[in-house]
Amino acid sequence: MTAGRHPLPVVTAAHGGPARLQPHLDYELVLDCVHCGLCTASCPTYVETGHEADSPRGRIYLMRQVLDGVLPWDADVERHLDLCLNCRACETACPSGVQYGRILEPFRLAIAERFPGRAVRTLTPWQRWLLFHVFPYRWRNRLLLAPARLLQWTGLDALLERLGLVRLLPRSLQTMRTMLPSLEPHYGKLPEVLEPLGPRRAKVALFLGCVADALYPQTNYATARVLQANGCEVWIPPGQTCCGALHYHAAEEAAAQQFAAANCLAFGADQTDRFAELDAIITNAAGCGAQLKDYAHLMHHTPWADAAARFQSKVRDVHEFLAELGLRPPRYPLPLRATYHDACHLRHAQQIARPPRALLEQIPQLELVPLPESELCCGAAGSYNLTQPEMAARLGDRKAQRILATGAQAVFTGNVGCLLQITRHLRAAAASPWIAHPLDALWIAYSGDYPQSLAPLLAPSRS
Repeated sequence: MTAGRHPLPVVTAAHGGPARLQPHLDYELVLDCVHCGLCTASCPTYVETGHEADSPRGRIYLMRQVLDGVLPWDADVERHLDLCLNCRACETACPSGVQYGRILEPFRLAIAERFPGRAVRTLTPWQRWLLFHVFPYRWRNRLLLAPARLLQWTGLDALLERLGLVRLLPRSLQTMRTMLPSLEPHYGKLPEVLEPLGPRRAKVALFLGCVADALYPQTNYATARVLQANGCEVWIPPGQTCCGALHYHAAEEAAAQQFAAANCLAFGADQTDRFAELDAIITNAAGCGAQLKDYAHLMHHTPWADAAARFQSKVRDVHEFLAELGLRPPRYPLPLRATYHDACHLRHAQQIARPPRALLEQIPQLELVPLPESELCCGAAGSYNLTQPEMAARLGDRKAQRILATGAQAVFTGNVGCLLQITRHLRAAAASPWIAHPLDALWIAYSGDYPQSLAPLLAPSRS
């Protein structure tokens, strides 16, 4: 059976322990927090509310009290933990090296098992259907977006807006519509192997993702082409699936493990010759990258533990990889004033800050200006803008105002959720900079293929 047709593997735990709180979580990780408070200034929800229970140390204290049996698991505790974006900015700020993500996620999993039906971040049936049965599958996403693409291309979307008919849609659909970018034509299907341009410098596998591939197909195309332009042979495994992050963050560990096992199989991490030849597994989405780099932890108590560790050892964010490889200088100018927003799961979870900026700085005539509070979450955080719309909106507005203050004509960020959130809130502020992934800009600088949408921004510099 080919990797492309292989069903999601069944993953079973090696221990099969009881559904208690402690087995999921290394209690020593909780004790690492000394409650110094240096994390509070980096926490988006604490910055917005000023409430101690909405800070990282406050949440760790709440979780410890629940673990110790001092506090009951009730609606008040749940509310404070639900409000956490899991952006992990606190990990960057913490001098004690507290692994907040390794505390919060296992705690949520334990609560979901201990109290069935009361999982953290309770979702509506509609949201659960989208998040678990559509978003993790590339083709389902493309089918779901087909009507929206048709409406945008024909201009009917704008007409419905002018006539006020959009208000007849359910509120959840109205919200999702406001988040949609201008949908580019999909590239279709890339060849399984793309040969390098010039001498081969590396052999890599490209992880396509799911939601990002449907909403921003041009970015996957640009990533593949930029890798080629830098001497990489690019393999695109046909059997790859979702990274599993959507399920894992919603306390659906078993489903996340199935996706992880399927990816280990598709990429050949079960010790195939092809896997041994790979220099890296490349991802261009911060959220996916953080999840892929955590496969060993996710799968450590399953029969796939060794394969997951091998897989994880080769995962590289595309900015990280190109910076290490050494970028071949792009030749075409991009005369724009631009700024860069740090996607949380790139800056904080993966600790990658400088490489994206370093790559952008090599594009001729691109002026990169600093963004105040660049490291503060924009409010997207996976499904957060669906489950916590009020706080997500507050953070999105805050991010939009910081971007507008820079006077930037272009905004770059390395994650699909950030792209959607920033687009929505800048649109609401009647601003229209170019909002794109850094690899989109790099491919323009290599190819000279300027998209039509950039014409109004580039016209003054070309006149």
